[in-house]
Amino acid sequence: MKIKHIVSTVFLMLIALRGNAQSASQNKADKDYTKYAYIDAIATYERVAEKGYKDQKMFQRLGNAYYFNGELTKAAKWYDALFEMNPEQESEYYYRYAQTLKATGNYVKADKTLEAFNKKINTDKRGILFENNKNYLEQIKANSGRYEIADAGINSTQTDYGSAYYDNKIVFASARDTGGVAKKTFKWTNKSFTNLYTAEIKADGTLGQPERFEKNINSKFNESTPVFTKDGKTMYFTRNNYLEGKRGRDDQKITLLKLYKAEYIKDKWSNVTELPFNSNQYSTAHPALSTDEKKLYFASDMPGTVGQSDLYSVTINSDGTFGKPENLGAAINTEGRETFPFISADNELYFASDGRPGLGGLDVFVTRINSDGTFTEVQNVGAPINSKQDDFAFIIDSKARNGFFSSNREGGNGNDDIYKFIETRKLNCEQLLKGIIVDLETNKILDNAKVTLLNEQFKTIGEVTTTADGAYSFKVDCNKTYHIRAAKDDYETKEIPVTIKGQTGKTTQEISLEKRIKPIGVGTDLAKTLNIPIIYFDLDRSIIRKDAAFELEKILAVMQQYPTMKIDVRSHTDSRQTVKYNIALSDRRAKSTIRWLIKNGIAANRLVGKGYGESQLVNKCSDGVPCTEAEHQLNRRSEFIIVSMD
Repeated sequence: MKIKHIVSTVFLMLIALRGNAQSASQNKADKDYTKYAYIDAIATYERVAEKGYKDQKMFQRLGNAYYFNGELTKAAKWYDALFEMNPEQESEYYYRYAQTLKATGNYVKADKTLEAFNKKINTDKRGILFENNKNYLEQIKANSGRYEIADAGINSTQTDYGSAYYDNKIVFASARDTGGVAKKTFKWTNKSFTNLYTAEIKADGTLGQPERFEKNINSKFNESTPVFTKDGKTMYFTRNNYLEGKRGRDDQKITLLKLYKAEYIKDKWSNVTELPFNSNQYSTAHPALSTDEKKLYFASDMPGTVGQSDLYSVTINSDGTFGKPENLGAAINTEGRETFPFISADNELYFASDGRPGLGGLDVFVTRINSDGTFTEVQNVGAPINSKQDDFAFIIDSKARNGFFSSNREGGNGNDDIYKFIETRKLNCEQLLKGIIVDLETNKILDNAKVTLLNEQFKTIGEVTTTADGAYSFKVDCNKTYHIRAAKDDYETKEIPVTIKGQTGKTTQEISLEKRIKPIGVGTDLAKTLNIPIIYFDLDRSIIRKDAAFELEKILAVMQQYPTMKIDVRSHTDSRQTVKYNIALSDRRAKSTIRWLIKNGIAANRLVGKGYGESQLVNKCSDGVPCTEAEHQLNRRSEFIIVSMD
């Protein structure tokens, strides 16, 4: 049994943590143009909805209209109606609904809605990552071939791993037997405990003869994975739970791992103290420092860990005290193992994981830390750094583009070995997400449109306003899904998802916005203006159905808004009956529609209409011409033509 897989023994090996270790309204006068008036589609829908009519798309649009404008309590009213009508909605609506419920103070229901949201998108990050990256081997292949690797030249027949830079040396862990008098071994494996060693980095890049690190740091148990401050006066390192001759144990009598700090005073490392967030009941290990040295990153299985081990960060205060450790979250951690963090001078976080799609065992991954503490898309660094076995403990000199990593791949000297590498090409997958905003009906370019970029958690991460060319653009990460939200005065806000490819390049997405303030005048067909597709009747009948009444309510609301408006109601059929039959049926339907409007308060002298049967087909589907049902349906329509507005 290889020692890195031992997780429960008299003393827990250091490398055990390799296994454990998201409009204001305007005055009506501003909306009037010569010979035109305007309809606010949202206001019309709201008047219809207030009468008790229910329509899923209407509730969605009403809820969205208020949600996108930050009026969350008003949005909650319509999302309430939406979920009461149909509780099975797209996952985005669960998220929005939960947010609006919180705005109303209903946190219990908001939490339940978020639970439903989580079930919609699954809960296991590993499964999600695989589902979203079924072509992961192709992605890894695209990232591969960027390194030249070789044996570091310091490996023994035992375990060697976990390098760190210190002055012109590297410091690493080794279980080699240096022939000391008081040799200690791990009794299960009969191998030496790991101690820290140093090796000089020579001018030609080779390493000098390894030497044991200072006695004050190395104990009779395990030490590993140090990190040093830039001034060389402070080090953090991993050790079994052992300090000042006392060994700690958890409730199962197992000695776990802890993080320690030491200071360089008078040419010696001394003042070894354990960090305050350690515990006898869980392990902490593998420290790394942020570029400004104000944060310490590490691996742990402390309470709150999602997987077998997660990555954490903790603030180092100016007085030397520490804040509360924070889990790096779902952007980094999975239900598997995340461990061995390293922060490069370019503010990149390298770490090892077996919870993400990889080549086998632990693979090395990289992400960039943004200025706000979030992370860019995590990427597999590819072969030859990664192999079918465990690959971990990656460190890099960002200027020289060389470094070291550890692996137990075939062909090595011991259980784990240290390899050196030169990076020949950076891993840069850059995508430009761009497009134009246009009018849905006219395809006219829209300037002064506000375009917002949101991540998968619907957190705003970018915002631009289109100029005369109607264009927008954002720099985005590869292999990631975003949401683009476009908004403009007098138009309905629209939001669409966009999935970015895994190769450097451009992703183009045009967005068409529909006017919410629509011009009307003599000759306007209100059916088209209000998106009324058909007034539905049962087969061969002319009785107004309930769903048809919902559409007619829109016409009613407009005619009430404009008391002098007169309408010509025109009913049409397809060609699948005789001409005489279709004329009679469509005429009955037109008169039935007029009667409904009169019954609901519209004066009879404001309405005219008749049926046209199949005499005004909008396509080729006349008698004897084969057509699909969808093509025939285009001819079954009702028109509401404005004939006067005096």
